[in-house]
Amino acid sequence: MCKDYIYDKDIEQIAKEERGEALKLQASTSTEISHQQCSKPGPGEKFLTWETTKPELELLGHNPRRRRIASSFTIGLRGLINLGNTCFMNCIVQALTHTPILRDFFLSDRHRCEMPSPELCLVCEMSSLFRELYSGNPSPHVPYKLLHLVWIHARHLAGYRQQDAHEFLIAALDVLHRHCKGDDVGKAANNPNHCNCIIDQIFTGGLQSDVTCQACHGVSTTIDPCWDISLDLPGSCTSFWPMSPGRESSVNGESHIPGITTLMDCLRRFTRPEHLGSSAKIKCGSCQSYQESTKQLTMNKLPVVACFHFKRFEHSAKQRRKITTYISFPLELDMTPFMASSKENRINGQLQLPTNSGNNENKYSLFAVVNHQGTLESGHYTSFIRHQKDQWFKCDDAVITKASIKDVLDSEGYLLFYHKQVLDHESEKVKEMNTQAY
Repeated sequence: MCKDYIYDKDIEQIAKEERGEALKLQASTSTEISHQQCSKPGPGEKFLTWETTKPELELLGHNPRRRRIASSFTIGLRGLINLGNTCFMNCIVQALTHTPILRDFFLSDRHRCEMPSPELCLVCEMSSLFRELYSGNPSPHVPYKLLHLVWIHARHLAGYRQQDAHEFLIAALDVLHRHCKGDDVGKAANNPNHCNCIIDQIFTGGLQSDVTCQACHGVSTTIDPCWDISLDLPGSCTSFWPMSPGRESSVNGESHIPGITTLMDCLRRFTRPEHLGSSAKIKCGSCQSYQESTKQLTMNKLPVVACFHFKRFEHSAKQRRKITTYISFPLELDMTPFMASSKENRINGQLQLPTNSGNNENKYSLFAVVNHQGTLESGHYTSFIRHQKDQWFKCDDAVITKASIKDVLDSEGYLLFYHKQVLDHESEKVKEMNTQAY
């Protein structure tokens, strides 16, 4: 026997019928205990966003210590069985299940399903998946139901062909976002996508595009929601602007070595002004004429989790290939220079980094890295995840091994996941304390 996992339509149908009978039985007995559920919250209760009050901010200020976790703590470290070229899914699942705020949401059991068929809800399955991975069971988990739901809701990923981990991430976030509607409390004041579901609260940022007319210098600004930032690499068909210093130095937590491209270089290129040229003239809203213009992208609002995607897979009319250029990335990242509010610090497209930046609101810490080994035609995905501070593990499907920080930083890097060091309620606390100090 090959011990592979297969789907049996008859067994699936029997399981579906049994689940339906169980739901009917649960519904028939729910009236008897409804008065208990009204007086006591339980699983499935609607998730409400925590709006901090002034007394709570004061408590946070007076109690900065958090519970310590022993270095031998292994709950949450659980491998995932490869169901046939599903390493692309397993590495993303490991990254998502080690996203701190997302983990807290699902382990608190606050998702309320409002889908007519709960067995088709991807958020319900993610809740179950979190419980499985954090159950303490050391044996690898079989994510067959997650794969089945992905095939249903993202048909372009169906089948046992090799898939792109980045494409799976975006598809999974999109389906989770759509299935999270029952958890949306309707607040949209601070969200560029006008949604307050847990997915958008964590992953959605605001990407600002400024188009400047070269004739009257009028600026047209649009802000679009984004879940990730895709970055060009040197060696691709698109022209790359090398911006690494010519000598060894340290900027934004990165060690700049001549000839090594860094994440900061890629972000500088992403946010530099781009001349659109005479073949792409646009009608200026100010001077009402078609003029040449420049376009510049910056971050208007930073997400709690910033995901950076290196464009390693190039598909053009001439060729299909993988770009293996090594990109250096830091454990800590300051996104302040790439904010729309920092545009005045740019001179000729180059970023003038502040020498003493005390703004911790825009600082991030690395917590997951997805890597791709092999070629475009035949490859394998693995991931590094941070289980605790400075404790890293390599997840290779069902096998999880301890890794060093050097292993993480020396890896090729395909997807990088950074988490904000200071969350909104903490930054408000800092602002209030600074105001009181003056």
